[in-house]
Amino acid sequence: MTMPRTLYLFCSAAPPVFDVAGVVEAAQADGWDVCLGLTPSAAHWLEGSLDGLAVLTGHPVRFDYGRPGEPDVWPEADAVLFAPATFNSVNAWALGLTNSFVIGVVAEVIGKGVPTVAMPCVNAAQVRHPAFERSVETLRAAGVTVLHGEEAFIPNQPEEGPPEGYPWRVALTAAARVLTP
Repeated sequence: MTMPRTLYLFCSAAPPVFDVAGVVEAAQADGWDVCLGLTPSAAHWLEGSLDGLAVLTGHPVRFDYGRPGEPDVWPEADAVLFAPATFNSVNAWALGLTNSFVIGVVAEVIGKGVPTVAMPCVNAAQVRHPAFERSVETLRAAGVTVLHGEEAFIPNQPEEGPPEGYPWRVALTAAARVLTP
């Protein structure tokens, strides 16, 4: 029997995070063992669902660093998918600002060579900020597959409300693809 591959699914606080249970189920149907990590704000948004998400994944939902010396409660990742990744998360990650668990882990997996995919969830005004494109370029140069543009998430205009149709399937397909040579 083949052991499932382990996917670290990391999410920032953006509207698509409310669909994460369905995304976990889709990833599991694709053969992934899913470990869910959230930024502190995303954990706050989903606080009423954290216990159910832990049951769904079979792993604790993590949003904070553990104490030094404590054993890791998750298996090693075969791949990482960071979606939705907000403007703040993308820029903090590219700069190596690891003040949150999720950003700390994604910064470290670059150095470990773990295949990593990110799909931002930003608005069109944020995309025009010069830091964003530099951050995307930095992450791509470090080996991260960043799904940004026509083939992935297309930003909406500010004040238009939540984006419609966040392309979770595109992100899950890309996560599977980074494991295939």
